[in-house]
Amino acid sequence: MSADEGTVVDTPHGPGRLVISRAEAEGVRLLLSHGAGAGIDTRDLEALADALPRQGVTVARFEQPWRRAGRKVASPPPTLDDGLRAAVAALGPGAPLVVGGRSAGARSAARCASEVGAVGCLALAFPLHPPGKPERSRLHELLGCGVPTLVLQGERDTMGRPEEFPDRLPDGIVLAVVPGGDHGFATLRRAEVSQEVALAVLVESTLEWLVRDVVGSDVP
Repeated sequence: MSADEGTVVDTPHGPGRLVISRAEAEGVRLLLSHGAGAGIDTRDLEALADALPRQGVTVARFEQPWRRAGRKVASPPPTLDDGLRAAVAALGPGAPLVVGGRSAGARSAARCASEVGAVGCLALAFPLHPPGKPERSRLHELLGCGVPTLVLQGERDTMGRPEEFPDRLPDGIVLAVVPGGDHGFATLRRAEVSQEVALAVLVESTLEWLVRDVVGSDVP
């Protein structure tokens, strides 16, 4: 499924961009934003945008204004939330909406999910804490999300390994592990799990969660 070339989205902090990979028989829409160090072309976002439309999931990737403007450093968290809200408005009404993103985008989605009327939140590589600073936990953002949430975490993520999350998360929050993955879901060259397999786990876990916990039979 090919993506469109992108639609400009006006935000309070400059123009962002939506790139949409549409499902022919749309059962749900998944809006994803990127992290603080890369754009919408990361391996995880591209894998979801490539695979999920064939399963009835339209995937919209939102490029924040700071990234579209060519800056290398992300703008403050409140501006990311403003951008995500603008992207939701630009999508308009339609199939049930799940918001998500990777790293900083996952934090923003968790903060905004209930407010924008999302039925679920997909947190890819949630940055549980800054690297090497586990005392600065951001767990409260996940716990306050208010909608069914899937956290997909790389086994080697230095910003929050799976075992650093609580053994028992509240009902509605599910943690799934991408084997061998780091914060960008990259696997080691000689690892037992290949990059292809790791991304397949990410895609399949997302689809299973959407069907089981979020929209059920609405996904063809």
